[in-house]
Amino acid sequence: MRAFSSRLADALPALLLTTTGLQAAPDPADWEAVLDEARGQTVYWYAWAGEQRTNDYIDWVAKRVDEQFDIELTHVKIGDTAEAVSRVLAEKQAGNHDEGNVDLIWINGENFATMKDNDLLFGPFAEALPNFALTHPEHNPEVVTDFTLPTEGYESPWGRAQITFYYDSETVDTPPASIVELLDWAEANPGRFTYPRIPDFTGSTFLKQALIALTDEDEALYAPVGESDFAAVTAPLWDYLDALHPHLWRSGRQFPATGPEMRSLMGDGELALAFTFTPSEPAAAVADYELPPSTRSYVPDGGTLGNVHFVAIPYNSPHKAGAMAVADFLLSPEAQAHKQDLAVWGDHTVLEVGRLDDESQALFALDQDNPAMLPADALQRTLPEPHPSWMTALQDAWQARYVGK
Repeated sequence: MRAFSSRLADALPALLLTTTGLQAAPDPADWEAVLDEARGQTVYWYAWAGEQRTNDYIDWVAKRVDEQFDIELTHVKIGDTAEAVSRVLAEKQAGNHDEGNVDLIWINGENFATMKDNDLLFGPFAEALPNFALTHPEHNPEVVTDFTLPTEGYESPWGRAQITFYYDSETVDTPPASIVELLDWAEANPGRFTYPRIPDFTGSTFLKQALIALTDEDEALYAPVGESDFAAVTAPLWDYLDALHPHLWRSGRQFPATGPEMRSLMGDGELALAFTFTPSEPAAAVADYELPPSTRSYVPDGGTLGNVHFVAIPYNSPHKAGAMAVADFLLSPEAQAHKQDLAVWGDHTVLEVGRLDDESQALFALDQDNPAMLPADALQRTLPEPHPSWMTALQDAWQARYVGK
């Protein structure tokens, strides 16, 4: 990693150009010049808006970057990251290479792969951000890898996610410890579990989690889907879902639209078992009185899927300096600790907290008295994300099999 960073620094002046246009982009190696150029810019951040805690956090970021850098950050609220990707692609096809509408995107997975494949990204820039070193990528390769793909400096990490199950201990004595046990549990407790409707990201992640647990060909998942026999690899998943759906909430004829909607069903007592991609979400919801204090969190045996989520800058953003300043602020101990606070969002940090100074480490202290908080060591077994092409293939196959049936 150090050798790569050195080569990157040498190459930055030549590389940091818009992909098609001739306009020179700001050089993050000259950070003071970046901040000078960023002052007064308006940065349009296209970010998923399906969770109020996330929206409130972005509002807080907007206030802080205005105070610190004189940057106006506008949250463009979208329901799916693909909306932002499609907009940048349409602009490129129309010849708009310098005055795009999107300055920053909350992104990972198949959307990052799409932008990278279509030369829609500015960079490399991430490893040159002053706060990036606090992630210690040489010890944490997940901050430079996205669904098996090297990020190569084209996106900057800002949070961690991992599937975490939670249940109401007043009604559930022993929650299922595996995907296989989940089917038995659902049969014994009809209508008390479900997952979000595909193509919701959380629901799609459940499909991948189940597929990894059920298939005998899981090594195929870490190469492009076209290199394997999709039908054969996924056959155990469809058999499993066919058996599971009749025992889901509303007999599998209807699904919640999102993870937050699934959490609401838990809060209303309609479900007794659910899951999230934000490990601290159940504890945060208990603190906000959205879930009962009898809520408990756990990670099933064998671990669960986890990943890092990122921000990226489109190649045709006219405010790249401002976008880089925002991306760097998102990596500051102040912003990372505020984001991890249960009263704010509860999203886990990408910084290596143990290597921060004592004052910064103190910012990350968690309320371990919250009964829904996971034990500190519960997330040690993280399963890597499959190649991004599997996400799209699974979503398409699910919809063909179950929509309208």
